[in-house]
Amino acid sequence: MRSLAVGLILCAVLPLSHAYCYMRPIAFKPGMTHCRDDKDKTWHAFGSKWRNIDCMDCTCESCCTAYSTPIGFPDDCEKEWNQKACEFKVVKKSDPTISCPFSGAVGK
Repeated sequence: MRSLAVGLILCAVLPLSHAYCYMRPIAFKPGMTHCRDDKDKTWHAFGSKWRNIDCMDCTCESCCTAYSTPIGFPDDCEKEWNQKACEFKVVKKSDPTISCPFSGAVGK
């Protein structure tokens, strides 16, 4: 019975291990209407959502990755990061203009 419980807990926690989120420490003071992003130093209204320069989707309370990482692609392919689009693409190592299939993604 104990093994079953441990197995269920591990199955529940595994999907969470690939996503990256963190709580933003915020020194809230009465009358404040905005918070400042730690990375790009921009100001945002409480209750709003934004994407920062690190490709994180944020609120005044937390930030989480805004992208997923592809997995399960052929050995002759590789993942390429596009910072502007905040996304990975899977392409042929020999010719990056050719896209490759992948079986899944982790994160987000």
